[in-house]
Formats: sequence, C-alpha cells, structure tokens
Amino acid sequence: MKTITLPGGEHAVLALHGLLGNPLEMQYLGKRLQKAGYTVVIPLIPGYGYATGAGQSYQTTTFDAWYQEVLRHFEELKRNYKTVSVTGLCIGAVLALKLAIERGEEVASLSLLATTLAYDGWSLPWYRFLLPLAYYTPARRWYAYHERHPYGLKNENLQRWIAREMQVSGSSAAGASRLSAEGIFQAHRLIKQVRSQLHKVTTPALIIHAEEDDVASTASADLVESRIKSASKRKIILHNSYHIITLDNEKEVVADESIAFFNQHLPVRIPELKIA
Repeated sequence: MKTITLPGGEHAVLALHGLLGNPLEMQYLGKRLQKAGYTVVIPLIPGYGYATGAGQSYQTTTFDAWYQEVLRHFEELKRNYKTVSVTGLCIGAVLALKLAIERGEEVASLSLLATTLAYDGWSLPWYRFLLPLAYYTPARRWYAYHERHPYGLKNENLQRWIAREMQVSGSSAAGASRLSAEGIFQAHRLIKQVRSQLHKVTTPALIIHAEEDDVASTASADLVESRIKSASKRKIILHNSYHIITLDNEKEVVADESIAFFNQHLPVRIPELKIA
C-alpha cells in the first residue's frame, strides 16, 4: 500500500489517515471527492501509517517527521493546483490543524474528522491513564496497545471483516492490530503543541465527530469549535457511528458534508466528473 492519487480537476484535496492507519481509511471519501471534481492525494506517511504485511518490520518516527511529510505533499499540490483543501481523520485531523496553524490562508478549507485532542473514548482500557508514566521510560519502546472490538466501527459487518483481516495480516483498512506506545507518545506531543495554538487557525473548518466515538469523545470537537478563530466553521455530530467515520455507517454523510463545505469555499464551483 502506497500513496493513493485520484486525478480530478484543478482544485486538490490532501487527505490524511489516522495514526497507524493507511490510505484505505480515506479511500471512500477520496473517491467521492474525485467524483465531485477534485484531485485527491491520500499519502501513506512513513513512521505514522501502517500498511506492511505480517512479519515485516515497522519503525515509528517523530511527529515532526510526520508533519514534514504532510508539508511536502501539501507544497507539491500547491505548485500544481489552484487551491488545496485538507481533510484528516483522528490524528490526521490534528496534523491538518497544524498545517492550518503554520500555513494559514494557503489552506483553502479543512474537514476535520474524529479530531483526537484527547484519548478519552469509551472503549479505551482503564489503564490508559497510566500510559503517560510509561512514555518517559524505555517501556514505550516495546509496549503496544492491541486493537480490539469494536475497532472504531459501529457497523457489525465491518467489525467482523476487520477482525479477520487483522488476524491474517496484522492490519486492515481500519489500521494496524497494534498501536505502539511510541506512536501514541508522539501523538500526545503533537496534540499538546496543536492544542496550545488552536487560536491561530483562521481557515474555514468543518468539524465532524461521532456522538459515540470510542477513541475520542466529542470534547475534542467542542474544543476545536470553541478555540479556532475561523470566520466560517461548522460542527456536525453523527449519531450512528464510532471513531472511523470515513468507513462506518454514516460515511456518506461525511462525504456529502465535506464536498459541500469544500465547494462553498472555492473561488468558483467546479463541475462534477463523470467517472466510470
């Protein structure tokens, strides 16, 4: 699995998957955006994304390395397209916010999906509160949190499919079967930095979050809405999904609302592509 590029028109969208996820998390949204006339790039970010097969090695990198890779893709799109909007899922949304903080008006608009500014969802184990103690010891180099039911999904058919995929290959469209403590440590460092600078965001922002998000409660969405200074911002709460809203029961709503918001903030409306 590598970067997914979906050719379209002269306006582009950079789509960022979640921590230890992969581009498949964003593929449905990407194809809908492509059909709506956008060129879409969904990168697999080294040391952040996970798409290796069973038995292959994986090494987490720093959150700054993640961001530099995001920035590289963004700058390439800026050179070749009239506008670039950004969407992100989970920590991908936090990376999108960091980009908006640093690049300001260069980002046309944001679609922030299941933004994770705290790991406080209902499905996480009680001992998550002890993990910060491990972050600052060598333990974070070997400890990993094992993904478990419901895998961020409310759709039961998807739950069963994801469980089978993880058992066979160690990963799935919903990400890796294990989240390294090092990865979560780097995510916390990124979250801390972004939370302190949310007031610098002026980019038009759509915030979509599930009421029953099992990884990050709606407090994260509320915090983004209250802190950013965007003149145009909208928050939508979903009622039939868990964390991975780009794959779950309301993925069509996520796509419809993201397309409408991006279109709203374009200089001119773009024609829909006819894709077989």
